[in-house]
Amino acid sequence: MGPKRKRAQRPVSESEEDYAENSDSSYDETSRAKVTQKTRKARKKGRENDGSTVVNSTSGHPASMHVINAVEPMRIALLEWYDRVHDARKMPWRKKFDPSLDVEGRAQRAYEVWISEIMLQQTQVATVIPYYNKWIAKFPTIRDLAASDIETVNSLWKGLGYYSRAARLLSGAQKAVKELHGRLPDNAKDMEAKIPGVGRYSAGAISSIAYNHCVPVLDGNVHRLLSRFTALHAQPKSKRTLDVLWAGAESFIEQSKRPGDINQALIELGSTVCAVRDPVCSECPLRLWCKAYQRTQPTASHTGAVETDIEELCLVCDPIPSDEDITIYPMKAERKKPREELDSVNVIEWRCRNSRDRWFLLVRRPQGGLLAGLHEFPTLPNLSGAKASNMAEIPYTLLQEFLIHPPSSHSDKEPLKKLANSNSSYNVPKVIQVTSAGDVVHVFSHIKKTYRVQWVLLEGDELPQLRPAVSPDQCTRENGSRAKNPKGKQKVSEVSEVKLNTIPQTSSAQWVPLTQVEDANIGTGVLKVWKLVEKLWTATR
Repeated sequence: MGPKRKRAQRPVSESEEDYAENSDSSYDETSRAKVTQKTRKARKKGRENDGSTVVNSTSGHPASMHVINAVEPMRIALLEWYDRVHDARKMPWRKKFDPSLDVEGRAQRAYEVWISEIMLQQTQVATVIPYYNKWIAKFPTIRDLAASDIETVNSLWKGLGYYSRAARLLSGAQKAVKELHGRLPDNAKDMEAKIPGVGRYSAGAISSIAYNHCVPVLDGNVHRLLSRFTALHAQPKSKRTLDVLWAGAESFIEQSKRPGDINQALIELGSTVCAVRDPVCSECPLRLWCKAYQRTQPTASHTGAVETDIEELCLVCDPIPSDEDITIYPMKAERKKPREELDSVNVIEWRCRNSRDRWFLLVRRPQGGLLAGLHEFPTLPNLSGAKASNMAEIPYTLLQEFLIHPPSSHSDKEPLKKLANSNSSYNVPKVIQVTSAGDVVHVFSHIKKTYRVQWVLLEGDELPQLRPAVSPDQCTRENGSRAKNPKGKQKVSEVSEVKLNTIPQTSSAQWVPLTQVEDANIGTGVLKVWKLVEKLWTATR
């Protein structure tokens, strides 16, 4: 690659995003001709005096620089490389296309590729392999998966993150069995339209690998690879950028005899060689044609503007920094700051007066949305302005929702110890204490949650009876707290409002023995909450 040059600093990303869901259009050449002179002047003005040093300007190169032509020698080099390395990482789902397979055989391959592709979304290969093996052992066919339930599916998915993926796999399998003769569609268009959670990228991967169809793919790895291959320095998620890259991906597989292998080769090359921070250009089979590689060599020259007809100029790229390095491609994405929310999480424990039994209340979340179908401790989400004095009231509100015979709320002026000695029904548990355990911060891709944790200790002679369960999706406590008001602002829960408006219904709640809490289908954030409360017990012994 030549002497190492100064590199533009880039933040390290935990995972690459699936860009495939953001565009379903091909590169439109005619759109460039519609850009007016006024638009060009506005773009130029907006790029002046931005504090960075640029090489010429984006008006210095033609749009054709980002078009991939004469692809055959590139494909030959790519496939020769892939044939040498395709089994290096021992991915159990990666198999050569077998043209002798019948309809059922290809459908089975589509199922295997589907599972692997969904698992690989924003997750590393090494992490996925053991999960994939366990999954296929449990659900060897799509019919086996369709016959299962969300509890079993989530138990296999536990620890893999982004749990909505598991729920969509289950619903997709059930739809395929019920409506599609027990098979995934045999083309990308129907697969994207009919199977939950399958977007343009996933449909292309499954169709090309399982059915050998000439359909392109564009995940985070291919996005980065083709951005460098075409020296495209543009907003990475904009429609125009994605159109250019989808067109490039399509060029590689168009009229190919091995489209599935080409797509897997591009993904593998982006993942292992054309890496985010330290690309190994000397090992890249495409470096001879890579425009970013050519531009960043010591002998490369950028002096003087390129003479190009104004109607053929690139209108996609942003200015290129003077310390140009391969890693400036693709251009850094502008990440939205996640919204912040405060939840009251209540670890509710029941102890029997006459034994050492300890039980904890877990509630299953709705089937859709964040952490779909997982269990959590009783939670009041998205609080605003709740005072410390009101936090102690929240467990009573929640217990009203979950228990047939809940304890009565105490007056703010009444000491908690009086409650322990008060007369009550035999089956009504007593609240012995409500103790603050501290905060747990857990960041999702779009939400920064602060879990304000309380340990709530109940005592009684019999395990408190729970209200009859209803579908988690009918439970409106959290959905109601996030309803939009007429001004479009997010409604938040207030303790006083919940006390007045609590509906006596519950999602699937259950008492779980102390020794089984960690084995339940709980997410990473809930596990952090559990560990925090365990530390509290240790500190108070």
